[in-house]
Amino acid sequence: MNIALWIVQGVLAAVFFSAGLMLFVRSKTQLYNDPAMSWSKPASQNTIWLIGLAEIAGAAGLLLPALIGILPGLVPLAGLGLALLMAGAVFTHLRLRQSFTPALVFGLLSLTVFAGRQWMVPL
Repeated sequence: MNIALWIVQGVLAAVFFSAGLMLFVRSKTQLYNDPAMSWSKPASQNTIWLIGLAEIAGAAGLLLPALIGILPGLVPLAGLGLALLMAGAVFTHLRLRQSFTPALVFGLLSLTVFAGRQWMVPL
């Protein structure tokens, strides 16, 4: 179970870090011209950057505390935070009548990390 959680944490960290970085480096126009990112059209640039920052911080929180051995209890909290962020993404995609499946899958995986590291295999 521990190895499976580490794999999920690594995959989620890679996905959230790359997605968050993309929100920082691409302009708002580039984002909403991408069909998968049309949710960004009504959002302000600051909101987009804040979401990107939350994704990057969550990605770091999934791995760094456990790897360096400082405050490993932050790992399940990072999972919970990313799950809440994805719940907001699911709601936004539903409101815009878009596919919400990726956000739902990543949210459920984040909840798995939360539950696994909080109760089943704590660090």
